[in-house]
Amino acid sequence: MVTPLARADRPVRAALLAGLTATALAVAALVTAPPGHAAPGTSCTGSTVHGSAVQDGSTWRAYRGSRELWSGSDMLTAINTAIGGLDAGRTSKQRVVVNGSGTMSANARITLPSFTTLESCGTIHVAGSGSGNVAGVYMRGATDIEVARLYLTGTPVYGIFARNVDNLRLRDVDMRLSGGGIGVRVDNLGDTSRYARNITIDRAYVSGAGSHAVETYGVDGLTVGTVTARDVGESGLLLNATINASVGTVDAQDAGSGTGYAAFRIANRAGRVGSSYPTNITVGTVKASGGGRGVFCVSESGGLRINRVEISRTGNNPVLIENCTNVTLAATSGTVVGGDVRLAARSTMPANRDIAIRNLALSGGARVVENPCTVNLTIANVTGGSIVRC
Repeated sequence: MVTPLARADRPVRAALLAGLTATALAVAALVTAPPGHAAPGTSCTGSTVHGSAVQDGSTWRAYRGSRELWSGSDMLTAINTAIGGLDAGRTSKQRVVVNGSGTMSANARITLPSFTTLESCGTIHVAGSGSGNVAGVYMRGATDIEVARLYLTGTPVYGIFARNVDNLRLRDVDMRLSGGGIGVRVDNLGDTSRYARNITIDRAYVSGAGSHAVETYGVDGLTVGTVTARDVGESGLLLNATINASVGTVDAQDAGSGTGYAAFRIANRAGRVGSSYPTNITVGTVKASGGGRGVFCVSESGGLRINRVEISRTGNNPVLIENCTNVTLAATSGTVVGGDVRLAARSTMPANRDIAIRNLALSGGARVVENPCTVNLTIANVTGGSIVRC
């Protein structure tokens, strides 16, 4: 016979046994656990992480999920190993994050294949000099790539270089450079029989680049939020042979000082669709102070509408429209301080045609100068300065 006291004692003994078992397991885990090191990477944008390169003191570790793939002293190897550890043959994007800051050679590159997102939560410094198609971040002949966040310093040949890439998105790019070449370059020069398509740049800040802040060549379908350029050697945003582009704001200070480049430039038949120039490049605002030019359309480009301009103290023409077709400047409003808004042409190309300059307030001696004559030129609501017709 079991007494009531014995029955009541059973839960106590069971609880005691469970506690002792849990303690033993915890001690065993403590004894058998591997030496501690950095945990797998975490997103700084709150996104799902598939692979990571994590700085752990002087050591870098590459992970696929929570599985460590490599460890060593080189940041670049860790990043490329983490990228290489993503699923082969994937058809949707997988994300690699970089937790930590480090240095890579200007003669090397982080390479992104199709269906890859890169998110760098620290700063990548590019040191030394390089040549050829080397870049902080490089991609070629690929599709569905995203750079969610990239903070880059140093002297890269290219900060980001994308050749014949479709469906590319650059979300938050910040490059504070001390020379080198181009901040961001997107082109189709690996196969010029087709455009690079569907390129989006949400935000790009580039300072100190030796050449352009952002440049495209051979792109169909470009969406840009804001390009901010500070003290770059050439253009803030340059569109070559690019069609169907929408740009929010180009904000440039001292872009292309002492050169003929501009805060915003289109060239090499940008905006030409087939043999015509429908309006297909639209820009919300161009801000330019100092530097070379503010706006420059050249070499049989056109199909351009700029809603607002704010241009001052440029060392060259604040605006130069040369051998272009269907260009509207200051469709909504604009100001130009100093210099000539110049309509010009080289004899080797068709003259300007279908140009409209509207809603422009000139000051500081600024003028509109047409020479040679433009076919179908409209000048309306331009105040505060002189207008010199051909």
